Amino acid sequence: MSESLLALEIKDLTLVFKDRKATKVVLSDVNLQVKQGEFVAIVGPSGCGKSSLLNLIAGFIQPTSGQILVDGEPIEGPNRNIGVVFQDYTLFPWLTVVDNVAYGMELAEIDFLMKWIRPFRFRQLHRAFREKAGFYLEEMGLKEAQHKKPYQLSGGMKQRVAIAQEVIRKPSILLMDEPFGALDPQTREVLQVLILKIHEQERNTIFFVTHDLEEAVYVAERVIVLSQYKPNGNSEGATIVKDVCAPVFKSTEVKRTDDFGGLIQDIRRSGFAPDQRDIVKAFDQSYQDKADSR
Repeated sequence: MSESLLALEIKDLTLVFKDRKATKVVLSDVNLQVKQGEFVAIVGPSGCGKSSLLNLIAGFIQPTSGQILVDGEPIEGPNRNIGVVFQDYTLFPWLTVVDNVAYGMELAEIDFLMKWIRPFRFRQLHRAFREKAGFYLEEMGLKEAQHKKPYQLSGGMKQRVAIAQEVIRKPSILLMDEPFGALDPQTREVLQVLILKIHEQERNTIFFVTHDLEEAVYVAERVIVLSQYKPNGNSEGATIVKDVCAPVFKSTEVKRTDDFGGLIQDIRRSGFAPDQRDIVKAFDQSYQDKADSR
């Protein structure tokens, strides 16, 4: 893979948490290359370090050893070229929806504003930001809500605002940590379709952490399985145990097909604990036997 095409490269990454009572190896020997414009989902058992890996890429924490490169440059702290959408909505309650989204652009341009824009021109620039924010909100079905405050919105609407807040800055990498985890299934599916539309338009690199395997297989073109349960033994720390290319799906109807379900089962078996894999396998065989006898 050409280095010029890489948006993200992780080399020999290890993360160890230490306190007075214990030392815990969270991630061990993680290596990954992600091309520009790829939509990658990270899945794995609870506690395997998915969110820790995302925080490392975002620059919120530093690895114990190894290296993370974004656009060929090492990550040494939070980076403007990296946007982050969390499960909890990072909105300012005192601002309207449109001002919340415009503020994302203002933060991105803060150095420029402080150095070059005279105070009387700031209001003019702010109006331009609000106009652009209004356009994005209309694209995301939030035109009627742009003058409301966050407390007046539903959970799904708040998350759309949080996504717009990051996407409008046009980061080269968009990190999403369980962004739809707190939403009902119908709203969740609407936002899955929305993020696919955004990715198709922006062609940015998306790194999507989720517990939901169906969601991962539907939205991502590549699914990475991170697990502490390694095929060659249960040594400390999680690492990548499977890297799957997933078809790019256009319709939610695909979720009801056998091929879609089979891919989910294959991924699940790769990352589960050995005893859980045995249970799943036994269940699958038992279910198939019952189906054959009908």
